[in-house]
Amino acid sequence: MGRGTHVTFRSVFAVGEFRAMWGAEALSQAGDQLARVALAILVFQRTDSAALTGLTYALTLAPSFLGGIFLSGLADRFPRREVMVVSDVLRALLIALVAVPGMPFPLVFVLVALVSFFQAPFKAAQLALLPAVLPGDLFVVGMGIRTVTMQTAQVAGFAGGGVLVSLINPHVALGLDAITFLASGLLIRLGVRYRPAAASKAERLSIRGSVGTGASLIWRDRGLRVLVILGWLSAFLIVYEGLAAPYTDEIGGGTIAVGLILASDPLGSAIGALVFTRWVSPTRRPRLLGPLAIASCLPLLPCFLAPGLVVSFVLFALSGALGTAVIIQGAASFTRGVPDQLRAQAWGISQSGLATVQGLSPLLAGLLADQVGTTETIGVVGVIGLVIAVPAAWAWRRCLTTEPDRWHATTDSD
Repeated sequence: MGRGTHVTFRSVFAVGEFRAMWGAEALSQAGDQLARVALAILVFQRTDSAALTGLTYALTLAPSFLGGIFLSGLADRFPRREVMVVSDVLRALLIALVAVPGMPFPLVFVLVALVSFFQAPFKAAQLALLPAVLPGDLFVVGMGIRTVTMQTAQVAGFAGGGVLVSLINPHVALGLDAITFLASGLLIRLGVRYRPAAASKAERLSIRGSVGTGASLIWRDRGLRVLVILGWLSAFLIVYEGLAAPYTDEIGGGTIAVGLILASDPLGSAIGALVFTRWVSPTRRPRLLGPLAIASCLPLLPCFLAPGLVVSFVLFALSGALGTAVIIQGAASFTRGVPDQLRAQAWGISQSGLATVQGLSPLLAGLLADQVGTTETIGVVGVIGLVIAVPAAWAWRRCLTTEPDRWHATTDSD
């Protein structure tokens, strides 16, 4: 399939290994969202403490930061399929223990944190393996399919999770999450063929050496550095999710409005992924990365004027759509730019930074919003985004000019 050849969703789903990986991830994502709802309800029912409930939710996300740094390199030193399967089995066992009635809360917190910790090597192995399963432009379209699926699963998991947990009880819901991990591991083991470790024995580094080498690779390479910055920028811009409740209060909305604001980014992301991968040619995508990053900041600027609910929903969905296109193409270019034997570690470092930005930006924006107002804060975030996006876009343009063969897809076999 040569340069510029259109790749369809059908051609991606024709790859059996991708179907297995896609199905496994969709199962895990839906199970994780159900588990977060179940944990929140379980902890609040037993403690009546909002603080402990919030801590439990944070523990489903935060430890993946450390896992991304220290465990991602395992997917370079060992066969990636096996890393994914072992990660799934470990997470199934851990969440099954959480599901046991009467488990002491200190132990529940540790177990939940470990589940998040072991998510990192799974994700790093998955993202590092996917280019081998989907070579060339198949990878970009596959990333688009993943985005649509994961955003849909996230919305469905949150929306249906509360209803399902109320019908079956939180412990059973957590048990179902454990089963989804086992099903995910089985799909990967049976549906993805074995490949040896990307790093040869002579190339394998210690955990400390792998982290240092991966971080040095990103820091010293201008192209990789710009791609990481653009990815983190996309995560920074979605502060409107964390500020949904105070934002809707300022513009005169109620609880339904909060839900709509929270749904705007997943919906926009799904649409953006679909449009970008289906109707933008492979040869144009790398060149659009910088302009799309700049454009994703612009919808936040009208928030200075405190627009109504409908306009806000459209603006945030548009920002999410443009930001998702940046993430998809950034991932494709990042994959091309990193040597295979360091790909998982580099991915882990990049994703850990992205998770940090996702966690800290709403907190910092909330502190600012207490002083100047929520609508103004989101507008300020858009301005800060432009300050970052414009020079990053210019730097990326220079990378495309100086190293066109490295950053532009040529054939599917690359």
